[in-house]
Amino acid sequence: MSMFSLPLLALSLVGPALAEDAPADLPVVTEASADGVAQDEEEDDAPEDSVKSERDSVKKGDAVSTALPGEDDKRKRIIKTIQKKNFMKIHRYEVGPSLGFVANDPFLNRYIIGGVFDYHLTEVFAAEVQIGYAPILGQGGENDPDWKGLSKQLLIENSVSPDISKLTAHGSAALAFSPIYGKAAVGRKIIAFDIFGYFGLGVTATQDDLVALQNTDDSAVLTQNQVHPTTVIGGGARIAFNEGVAARIEGKSMSYIETVNSTTLEMKNNFIVQANVSFFFPGMK
Repeated sequence: MSMFSLPLLALSLVGPALAEDAPADLPVVTEASADGVAQDEEEDDAPEDSVKSERDSVKKGDAVSTALPGEDDKRKRIIKTIQKKNFMKIHRYEVGPSLGFVANDPFLNRYIIGGVFDYHLTEVFAAEVQIGYAPILGQGGENDPDWKGLSKQLLIENSVSPDISKLTAHGSAALAFSPIYGKAAVGRKIIAFDIFGYFGLGVTATQDDLVALQNTDDSAVLTQNQVHPTTVIGGGARIAFNEGVAARIEGKSMSYIETVNSTTLEMKNNFIVQANVSFFFPGMK
């Protein structure tokens, strides 16, 4: 045996013993990177199930914990979702009856039945047509239901003839717009509403009360029944109970020029307050 054989033999016997006595917590090199530096394998700390459950809770709008590990789970971040509109008017027709009265006439009671027809071009703008008819309930005198108390006092007690003309019918075409939309909670039900306005042109039919005018001359009879070009400005609120039925309450001002006794021109204004029930069709898309 040569002199170099003894050291090699001793190294081969001692090497395995050193490997067995090595500390257990030394890093184990499993693979080398491209640059020759050894790297440890890392495991994914976020299991797929936990990530999926968190995403589902976000979609549902549940409370998501933001507490750090080890802290009490007291702080919650509420993720709110935006609800879609449950009532839409675009490309739908709105039709319904109306009932109203003239609110600013101090001499006469005028009750109006009519109808409203709208086509909603968009959610904001609509083309609207309204018609109304006010029946004449009396022909003058103390028992005339069309006369208010002031008329009876002036005519019967004071022999004063007020200028009285009765609105008998009207019609108008207007452009309507609804700039404000909202929702209100009534009990457990959500009610949608909008605020609207409109302006347009129309015609108004009137009939002079010759008994009140105390004038039966031919000049008065000639202009007893008239039709006047009219400007219309109005607005109100619409309350939707479901996608097909709504209620409206509104007021509108109707202005026109009237001829009195074939000689005098007089500006008249009727302010009408009315309530409508509206039916929408076809169904919402």
